[in-house]
Amino acid sequence: MQAITALKALNVPYLCSLPLVFQTTEEWLESQLGVHPVQVALQVALPELDGAIEPLVFAGRDAGTGKSHSLPDRIESLAARTVKWAALAKKPVAEKKLAITVFSFPPDKGNVGTAAYLNVFGSIFQVLKELEEEGYDVGDMPADEKTLMESVLNQEEARFNSADLNVAYRMSVDEYKRLCPYATALEENWGPPPGKLNTNGQADLLVFGKQFGKVFIGVQPTFGYEGDPMRLLFSRSASPHHGFAAYYTFLEHVYGADAVLHFGTHGSLEFMPGKQVGMSGECYPDSLIGSLPNLYYYAANNPSEATIAKRRSYANTISYLTPPAENAGLYKGLKELKELISSYQSMRETGRASAVAASIIETARQCNLDKDVELPDAEARDLTMEDRDSVVGKVYQKLMEIESRLLPCGLHVVGVPPTAEEAIATLVNIAELDRPDADPPIRGLPGILARAAGRSIEEVYAGSNRGVLKDVEDLALITDTCREAVRAFVSGQVDSAGRVKRSTTGGGLGRMFGLEREAWLAPLKGTPFARAKREELRTLFDYLAGCLAKIVQDNELGALKSALRGEYVEPGPGGDPIRNPGVLPTGKNIHALDPQSIPTAAAVKNAKVVVDRLLERQRQEMGGNYPESIAVVLWGTDNIKTYGESLAQVCWMVGVRPVPDALGRVNKLELVSLEDLGRPRIDVVVNCSGVFRDLFVNQMALLDRAIKMAAEQDEPLEMNFVRKHALAQAEETGRSLRDSATRVFSNSSGSYSSNVNLAVENSSWSDEQQLQEMYLSRKSFAFNSDRPGAGGEESRDIFVSALKTVEVTFQNLDSSEISLTDVSHYFDSDPTKLVQGLRSDGQKPRAFIADTTTANAQVRSLGETVRLDARTKLLNPKWYEGMLSSGYEGVREIQKRLTNTMGWSATAGAVDNWVYDEANNTFIDDPEMAARLMQANPNSFRKLVATFLEANGRGYWEASEDQIEKLRQMYTDVEDKIEGVE
Repeated sequence: MQAITALKALNVPYLCSLPLVFQTTEEWLESQLGVHPVQVALQVALPELDGAIEPLVFAGRDAGTGKSHSLPDRIESLAARTVKWAALAKKPVAEKKLAITVFSFPPDKGNVGTAAYLNVFGSIFQVLKELEEEGYDVGDMPADEKTLMESVLNQEEARFNSADLNVAYRMSVDEYKRLCPYATALEENWGPPPGKLNTNGQADLLVFGKQFGKVFIGVQPTFGYEGDPMRLLFSRSASPHHGFAAYYTFLEHVYGADAVLHFGTHGSLEFMPGKQVGMSGECYPDSLIGSLPNLYYYAANNPSEATIAKRRSYANTISYLTPPAENAGLYKGLKELKELISSYQSMRETGRASAVAASIIETARQCNLDKDVELPDAEARDLTMEDRDSVVGKVYQKLMEIESRLLPCGLHVVGVPPTAEEAIATLVNIAELDRPDADPPIRGLPGILARAAGRSIEEVYAGSNRGVLKDVEDLALITDTCREAVRAFVSGQVDSAGRVKRSTTGGGLGRMFGLEREAWLAPLKGTPFARAKREELRTLFDYLAGCLAKIVQDNELGALKSALRGEYVEPGPGGDPIRNPGVLPTGKNIHALDPQSIPTAAAVKNAKVVVDRLLERQRQEMGGNYPESIAVVLWGTDNIKTYGESLAQVCWMVGVRPVPDALGRVNKLELVSLEDLGRPRIDVVVNCSGVFRDLFVNQMALLDRAIKMAAEQDEPLEMNFVRKHALAQAEETGRSLRDSATRVFSNSSGSYSSNVNLAVENSSWSDEQQLQEMYLSRKSFAFNSDRPGAGGEESRDIFVSALKTVEVTFQNLDSSEISLTDVSHYFDSDPTKLVQGLRSDGQKPRAFIADTTTANAQVRSLGETVRLDARTKLLNPKWYEGMLSSGYEGVREIQKRLTNTMGWSATAGAVDNWVYDEANNTFIDDPEMAARLMQANPNSFRKLVATFLEANGRGYWEASEDQIEKLRQMYTDVEDKIEGVE
């Protein structure tokens, strides 16, 4: 904090330039990693906690003498960027030129202005209004966001297509070659300019966008290879294409921007090929951004990819709030089912109980809950009361799970804080968690209430999870009472518009709430919780008062204005605001965490709970046997939010405990004895996302050491599956035991994802085998702790050999904001069908998802999780109506969920037919809904229709001939609308 205080006083950007310490200049230039991992941890990650940006290498080290020497091209780049930042502090605002950059991904006609959780054009409109008030020249600014959007896109919404976008500038090939020093280097991948992308097909490269005074709003070109199956198979990503280079060349050298503002999570610039950290002049992110100060609005819950943007494209990231969470609620048959259960509870001991139970069972079947709850074949009247209670309890538990699921509703607009109603659901979930490390320690509200009723919340959770009717009823009452208590707490703090009064964010917050302090007691009266400990409650609600202030304390526009003045933007952690309210308020320069500090002791404890539950469920389903090998996916953001829980899960699977040193750095390992472990050591195949690889190289080394430590133990093979498989692989390949125990994989340095997601999103794949080949070719780069500076080494044979033994695939969900169908990353990294194809017996591995989004951690099958996702989002009127309130962008969000759902059919076969049927009923068969979608965003609606047809064509959805014929006709109709045919 002292450093931040000093930097705030200086109030200038903190540029983190560094000399090479652990490498010679030649080693750095040849390295795909870039700066050595140890130096990254000490001289990049730690300064980022204080708000440092732009980790440029300015000095090398001589191989012969070891002495430091200057790197002239890097110093020139550093100086040019520093001068640009300094100029922002001096230049009059009316003369400053800003380039706002929006994204269009996937490159479909309805996708201009893509960003996670963000109403992009609504937000840009807010930014323009704020800049105009500050004195910036915004020219003839549109009257509203719809007019703004249409002016950038040049057509009414029926014509959203890159070819129809407003052309801001035509750059001749001669001008491009003269202004872009790296144009020749792109020809290896794309041929001579202008190429086929962002061009008029003649001699010009096209820059799309619209200028308002001295503010240019431009559309960033896409990667360019999304629709090319052959390029998607390459293990290393292609360079930017000429159109992409022309866009940034225009911003810097033609338009003359003083700064660029990348708008929303996320674009392609920071994921272009190059070193992971410490760019050279040959790295494309460095070449593209040139000397432009890079401001970047980034979702507060995504610190990992924000960190990639900071390190690779020199971004000063400014966090924006994700949409407020709401409980999913119940609808249609699910709502009817809850009413029936309520009737059963009141008639349980009467003669009508059997008839009501029969209705519950039949309605549960109609709602397709028979896939999640075992429903009896016998007549309800033949069941004992105990059996009836068991069935009703399990159905009720599933309904509670659906109803209480958190989901972000609508899209965020930068600079618009939540209403009080919107804040309540977030506060309820903040209140749910115990916070033993807080000062003073805070007890979670469900636990306080359970203890007041003479129970422990863990006991209630456990019984509810098993479907014990009494425990499900108790948990429902606790949940409802928590919501009402928080609602009462907040209710007095709203203005006439329903927003939290701004005065609550001032210094008198505690005093203001003091007047209302006991308001939260009223909902407890007359309940079993009336005797809850007042001091515990007061401690909790004092904490919630601070959280409420942070939720509404918006600085998203303020931070942007500070950055445009060339001032210091205060840093703050990224992550899940429910787990860590320190993420709030938004409008901070996002940082991750000290990578050497994870996994924490709390993360290790939580990891053990999840792994034990996973293995116990496996034992029950596999006749008492443990799985021998589990394929695990590790994500960067998840491990930041949970302080390394999934990392610790891998260690616990193999029976090794991570241990911190005296300085708190987790760099030591302890073997857990088989006696203490109480089970065999489970083999693992760990696939790390490219972002995890970039942020946590030292933790990859820790995992590799842990797995090899387990493999080298002289233990019975039936108790050490790591050793069992490594010995077999060593014999098969002729490698040493240690090399054969290689289990930590990722992409090659500078590349990201398996490209399966790009292929699915763009329908550019022929069959599942092609998707699996993409996965193998791009994700088979092994990390070896014995050669940590080497980065990922191509090791396809070891990767394939290890995958052949996998019996379970496993991923984690850690945040209510992002689930399996919200983003394409999850199915992109899923190897379920790939493993089935590699196994000699052709057996499909069981797939599981750990859900730690609430205090009651769950391990569900992949199918259960996909169904839960469909019920709470895609098929839920509360969710899709919330999205449609954003019009054009909302239709795109609906279409994206369906595409991602089909992704799970492609990689895991995890989607039931009824999900497609119900989605078709909701969005296609309802003529009023179909008309709304077509009117709001015809291009995204066309993609939605095409996805239904594709799902049927690929055998994932058994649709009737009538359904298919209707879809084909609808596709023709929307094509005509887009083309202007009446």
